[in-house]
Amino acid sequence: MIPKTHPRYESLLLRDKVKNAFKEGYLADSGMIAHGRGESFDYLIGEKTTETAKKACEASVAMFFLAENPVLSVNGNTTALAIDEIIELAKVVDAKIEINLFYRTKKRVAIITKMFKDRGWDDILGTNEETLEYINNLNSPRATASKNGSYIADVMLVPLEDGDRAEVLVENGKKIIAIDLNPVSRTAKMSTITIVDNIVRAVPLMTKIATEFKEKGLNEDKEFLETIVNNFSNEENLKDSLASIKLK
Repeated sequence: MIPKTHPRYESLLLRDKVKNAFKEGYLADSGMIAHGRGESFDYLIGEKTTETAKKACEASVAMFFLAENPVLSVNGNTTALAIDEIIELAKVVDAKIEINLFYRTKKRVAIITKMFKDRGWDDILGTNEETLEYINNLNSPRATASKNGSYIADVMLVPLEDGDRAEVLVENGKKIIAIDLNPVSRTAKMSTITIVDNIVRAVPLMTKIATEFKEKGLNEDKEFLETIVNNFSNEENLKDSLASIKLK
């Protein structure tokens, strides 16, 4: 039991979620290492969403609303930390959700599938081994792609991603939105838009922005959305994100 008065309460709560996900069998052991690495970068940005990250979230939402077939790709870490938030985002931007795992096993896929279905999301993609396609030039288990999902997607959210997949997906003509706390990672550099923020803050923020756009009818204003996307530079975004890291 983590006391709410603990100065590291939020951080310890996320660690607990990751630890439990490993115990429950749907998170690979290396996923705990990945979380710790991301946590260290979160410390460096003050564990808060920067103005730069907010702009990246806004550009991402605009890109989602311009997409014909948006897909949210989820792995073990994403499921452990933000399953409910991912579902809410998918609803508001009308996106599909697809399971994609580096250490892919039938057991892990089954557990994650059940978790989504228990929350009312029945149409989870990337589960049927017999109907999966494979992304060209990607030599890892993450090459799997649902025929109705990431295989034909034009815009994809790939939170907590590995860089080689992000790069190949871009080479295959897809616009890739990454959530990565490390602004100098391969994923961050190869993606179309990189949100340098903690997934537990970034996904709810995107949902909030998307909801506000819809309330104002801006989700159907193509000129407005294209202006946001066209004015966004991921190169400048990463430079500004790196500048926000403070070594104390």
